[in-house]
Formats: sequence, structure tokens, C-alpha cells
Amino acid sequence: MSDRVADIYGVRTPHARGTVWPARVDQYLDPGVTEDAVDRWVQSACLLCSNGCGMDIAVHDGRMVGARGRPGDTVNHGRLGPKGLYGSTRWAHAPDRLTVPLVREGGRLVETDWETAMARIVTTSRALLEEKGPLSHGFYTSGQLFLEEYYTLALIGKAGLGTPHMDGNTRLCTATSAAAFKESFGADGQPGSYTDIEHCDAVFLYGHNMPETQTVLWTRILDRTRGAEPPRVVCVDPRRTLVALEAERTGGVHLAPRVGTNMALMNGLTRELFAHDWVDHEWVAAHTVGVDELRDVVAPYTPEHVADVCGVDPSDLRAAARIFGESQAVLSTVLQGFYQSHQATAASVAVHNLHLLRGMLGRPGAGVLQMNGQPTAQNNRECGADGDLPGFRNWDNPRHVQQLADAWDVDVMTIPHWAPPTHAMQIFSYAETGSIGLLWISATNPAVSMPESARIRRVLGGDQCFVIVQDLFLTETAELADVVLPAAGWGEKTGCFTNVNRTVHLSERAVDPPGDARSDLDIFLMYADAMGFTNRSGQPLIGWRTPEEAFEAWASVTEGRPVDYTGLSYDKLRGPSGIPWPVNAEHPDGTDRLYADGVFPTDTDYCETFGHDLLTGGAVTEQEHRAKNPAGRAFLKGAPYTPAHEQPSEQYPLLYTTGRTVYQFHTRTKTGRSRDLNAAAPDAWVEISVADAEARDIVEGDWVRVESPRGRIEVRARVGNVMEGAVFAPFHYGHWEPDEAQGGGHSDTGRRLANELTMTVWDPVSKQPTFKTAACQVIRLRDGDGPAPAPTTTASAPVTEPPPGRRPRPTAGGGPTISTVLESTPTYRLDPSQDGEGSCRT
Repeated sequence: MSDRVADIYGVRTPHARGTVWPARVDQYLDPGVTEDAVDRWVQSACLLCSNGCGMDIAVHDGRMVGARGRPGDTVNHGRLGPKGLYGSTRWAHAPDRLTVPLVREGGRLVETDWETAMARIVTTSRALLEEKGPLSHGFYTSGQLFLEEYYTLALIGKAGLGTPHMDGNTRLCTATSAAAFKESFGADGQPGSYTDIEHCDAVFLYGHNMPETQTVLWTRILDRTRGAEPPRVVCVDPRRTLVALEAERTGGVHLAPRVGTNMALMNGLTRELFAHDWVDHEWVAAHTVGVDELRDVVAPYTPEHVADVCGVDPSDLRAAARIFGESQAVLSTVLQGFYQSHQATAASVAVHNLHLLRGMLGRPGAGVLQMNGQPTAQNNRECGADGDLPGFRNWDNPRHVQQLADAWDVDVMTIPHWAPPTHAMQIFSYAETGSIGLLWISATNPAVSMPESARIRRVLGGDQCFVIVQDLFLTETAELADVVLPAAGWGEKTGCFTNVNRTVHLSERAVDPPGDARSDLDIFLMYADAMGFTNRSGQPLIGWRTPEEAFEAWASVTEGRPVDYTGLSYDKLRGPSGIPWPVNAEHPDGTDRLYADGVFPTDTDYCETFGHDLLTGGAVTEQEHRAKNPAGRAFLKGAPYTPAHEQPSEQYPLLYTTGRTVYQFHTRTKTGRSRDLNAAAPDAWVEISVADAEARDIVEGDWVRVESPRGRIEVRARVGNVMEGAVFAPFHYGHWEPDEAQGGGHSDTGRRLANELTMTVWDPVSKQPTFKTAACQVIRLRDGDGPAPAPTTTASAPVTEPPPGRRPRPTAGGGPTISTVLESTPTYRLDPSQDGEGSCRT
């Protein structure tokens, strides 16, 4: 196998439209471990992005030592990306794993036993319940637990305590995906399928840097664009990413709107469909409501008006709209460039509008993938750990709430449904004031990932709220906790998770967790037992002890709902591939794509929400919804463009946007402990355009200060491929560093948190924070000692060399420019001391 840090996507396997994507098995084993030495391979799926690639875990001498793609899996056909290959297992035997509970004594975290740690939690919990009631408790979880753990947590919060204060870090990355589905189709759930890539004649990627966020899915697209009858690619992104290059290569279009203007762009594209009559009138009349209102909303958005707002060429807008309007099968994907920007839900719904106007849903090649950012984000939403009701039920529908009360054998009034669930941004505000007196954080690191991170650290470090953290390592968040619980990770426990396109995988336990670490399921069960939660019959509220029993309980409450798991079992999932829900008597082998019959879950008595005004977030009432008589038809909903909350000014003339790099995942808890991955992106940087760099006398590698009204960072500059007026920074880097032997030891660790600059502002519908529209300034500080520590294999590649006569720069690590990335050999190589047994079979 090639060096997959340098060769991110591996060997091409081109194929023609309408043919099956060829299998290619990727495998990596740790140094000194040969394939013959592997004791066993254990079924699982990758946990380092949202793609959900089927894989097997290699086990040798009781340790996880590598990974291999599963050739029969519908998601990846055997392929794995760099993070899956090199980052899946190395964290598990890191020397700084948490192995015993910690409690705070005299301002310090000290080791203790489980009984002492849980007693402290239960004592605090009971005291708060007695003094303040259930609203004193809040839970903030992850997109990386297992389905069984989310459902158990949801039951504890909703029926054991009765608190509405539950959410996950999924609020930060993909809450807009769920919100957009609910607004358009009546319920969450991806309409499209990864198999649509094999059948489409155009792919539109909206704010989705797929080559860095879902590498295997991008590989799937590359194998189509390199084959016969390739699809055209249209990229919507202010950076010139590899998606933009592929758009240029395939005769597509790169639309680079100004940061914060997505809604104006989408209204312009929609208007073009109406103006050229690229509308399936018969399908729209039969399967949608709201077309006349939508036409009125988008009427003012001529290409010239959109150009004035967005800074795009009117001819490019027309060309992109023509591709959408004249193609027979379009696949659209959406991610953080829309979700974390201004008017997030409205812009994401506008993608649905394009597909609904053309009748492009529910058939091969014609679909939408509102992507997720994490491997189990979908399960968080399905199971209700994000505050929603389990099974895509409507908290505002008394019959739905009663269904859960009956299933759980609790009083219906125990389940919070008097107001919308509390979203993460509000949860932290309540914790800030002490209204929430106990905040339980599992498998996430908000001290680095939440906006306005200095404020979050003050909230977590204050004495107004008792903070519990369960995690694998002593993260920046765990350092601030009152109790820290050591958790078992992926491969050390059993459970299921569901990826972007609804495919459910079973991940079997491969090895034992270290020390006294316990699975998140066992931790939640220990708390429930200690609190003595019971149902109305006097039996324990949580009636299961094992992951499989939890799965069976979950499947039973999904019966009759859009997310129907009743046809799934652990035995059925122990096969060659994951299975996409719904799986039931009607669909015993799963469902590749939704809405093939043009019928949507919008009926008032069935839908997950009655909807919202996309501009204000105002809730639609049951009576208003019923008056629309959707009767299984989808909603066409629009909104005018409005300027973002924070505009450039003389003091802060640039717009700051954050994002990801291919080699790191979230706050580097796992990828930062893989030497190969961390060496490829070892430290923070900021990307600035050529024009903005020249105006500030900045060249590649200079140390700069980036300031916003909320904070500042000091990092090295990459003169890169962002549009003029925009600045890009990766959000992965907190103050944690691996030791110097693992590539750590950087001097800027206290000054590089990208979220110091971001705003505590959120979308009115999805409540997702706006990470991508902060005003900022960039100021040169001093010379660097070489190029910025940004990768050269991705959209972060440098765009120019320093001007002649400027400060000399070492050439090592400079790498190719973006225009040569796809064809060149990048500079990053695997550390020879870490190089193991790799292979690739096609």
C-alpha cells in the first residue's frame, strides 16, 4: 500500500456510470506485526469521520494493532482513509490514557475509586434535585458514543430525571442537517444514498470540503469522474479546495461566495430554475406545497443582484443553475460551509428546494446528503440524547409523548415536553449562571470546540456548576472538571452506530479497556442504579444490562416511526455489510434511499416537527400546520437573504472562518496520538489570501496575530487559497500536545485556539453556532523559521512562493501549490520508525 498520508485517496479504480464501484481492500498493521501474526480480526466500522466505513480491527497479544477495510460493505467497498488506517488504534495504548476515576480535592484532580467518584456525583445530584428540581441537571454528549449508550442516556435524562437540558456536540457540526430535513420533509433522515454517486450526472457540493472531511466518499467520486460518462462537479466554497479543482476539471463550476452570503446565492440558483422553467410542474403539484410562495421570495435574486451580494460572476451562477436544471440526476451534498454559516437552516433547506422543484429525490443518482461531521451523530439525533424525543417523535405532539411514557412505564408528565428541548448554547448559558448546577459531559471537549472558548473555560472552571467529564484522556475540558470518569473507547466495547446515509454497523469489542476504564453504557447504568430510578411498576427504569439488550429495547420504540429498526438485530448485523434503515417487515433488507414513492412524513399527526419560520425561527403551531394539509407532501420553504451578524469594519476588515484538515479529527484526542497523522498537521496555522497578505507585508510562514472583538491567536501564516477578504483557521488545536518524541513540543500551544475568536451566535432554527462569519484582523508579528505547519496535500497547500528578495525560507516542507496537488507527490512521508505492514488489494 502506498504512503496514505501523502497519497490520501490511494489507487484509482475508475468505472462507468451505472456500474458497481470496484472493491479495493486497504489494510495497515503496526510496525513489526505481519498479517500472519494477527490473532483475530474483529468486525467494526471506522470512527474517525461520518462516512462509516466498514472495517475489521486487527488484534495481537491483546492489543489493537491495525485496521482492514471490509470489501463487501456498501459504504466503502474495502477502502479506508488516512485517519482510519493510521489513527484508529494507536490512541488505545497511549501512556496518558485515563485508567482510574479522578475527583477534585483542594483544587487538584486526584485518583480515587469508582465507588467514591460515583458517590460524589450521586450526592450532588440528589441535593440539586431536592433543592432545585430536574432543571438543575444538564447533559452534553458527543457524536462518538454508541446507539445503545445514547438511548440509555436519553432515558435517564427524560424519564429518570425529567430534564429538557440534553444536547450533544452534534449541535456544533450537524444540527442543521436534522433541522433542514424536518423543515422540508417532516422528519430527520437522509433521503439519498452513497450509491447515488454511481448513477448521477452532476454532483453539487455546498460548503462541503469532502476531500478532507470524508476521504473515502471523495475517492468514490474521483472513481466516477475518472471513468466513462463522468459527472460534472459544482463546488460552492470560498476556498479553492480540491473540490473546486475537480469542478474545473470536469467542466463544472466553482462558486466562491463571500463568507455569510450563502442564502443570496441559493435564492439566485432557485430563481434561475423558475426563470428557465427547469421545473417538473406535475411532480411539484403532486408532491409539494408552497411553490408560489417560494417563487415570490426568490424573484428579486437576479444573477446580477447575487453577484453584488456574493461577489460571484453572474455567468458562473447561470452556468451552475443550467447544470442543475438540465441534468437528469443530481446528487447534492452539504456540510459545515452551510451549517456553520449565517442563515444555516434556510440555505440548507434551499438545497432541498432545488431537488423538489426538479423532482430529483428517491431515484438512483438523484438525492441529497446533508452530511454529518461525526460517526454517530445520527444516533444522537435518533435516540434523543440531543434533546429530541427518541424515534423522531414530536415533543409538541401529546400522542407521541404518550407512546414513550407507555414504552418506559412512566408518568407522561415526567417526560419534558412543555417547551422545546434546550440546545447546547443555552445549556452552557444556564451553567454559567448556576441555573444548571450539574453538567455531565461525555466524549467531547467543549473547552476547545465551543465558540468563544475563553468564556467556555470560565463556565467549566467556575464553582457555580458541578462538572463531570467522562473521556479517554485528560482533555482540556477534563482538566476543569470536578469528577473525571475513565471511559472505554471504540474497540474496547460493543455497540452500534449509524452513518450519514442511515447505514447501521455493529462494532464488536476487540480488547479489554485499560485499568478500571468502563464503557459509557456501564457508567450510565451505574449512575441510574445508584440514583434508584424506577418505573411506575417499581422496577428499575433501565431494564437492560448489556448492549444487545439496549439495542433490542431501542428497536422496539422505533416501530412505526421513520427510523424503524425493528427488523435489525445483532445477529443480522454480523454480516459482510452494514444495513440502512428503515429495516422492518416491509423492508427486511434495508432501504437504500427514501421517498421513492414521493410520500413524505409530513402529516400533522406523524411528523417530527410542525416547522419554523426560516428567517426568525418562530414556531409553526399545530393548527397552522394542519391548515396547510401537507398530506405526505414536502414543504417548499424560502427566506430572503439578510446580512450576517458581524460585518467587517475598519478595525476588523476581514471575515474569519474555521474548519478542518484531513489529518486531524475534532480536538485531536485520537489523531494527535498518531505520529504519522500529527506530523502531517502538527500545529495551528491561519490561511490568508495573496492580496490580503501583500497588503500586510506577510509572507509564507510569518508569525501573525489574528484578532476579533472576542480574542486573539498567534500562529503562522499560510498564504493560501482563500478568497480575498476571508481568513481560514483549523479548529483542532487546544493547548494539549503529544510529547516531543511523538511530534509535540510547539511553543504556541496557549495562543492557538481558533475558537477564541468565534461568536456566541446561533441559527434561529437549528440553534447551530455560527463559526464562519466573525470579523477579524491579521497583523504580522515576526519572521517565521520556515513554511507554516499546514499540509501541502490539501486545500491548505501554499498558493505562491515568497517574492524574490524577501526573507529566505528553507525549502523542506514547502510542498506543491494547490494547482499541482492532485498530480504531485506531497512532501509528507510516513515516519520510518512507525511504518508498518500496509497492503492494498483491488
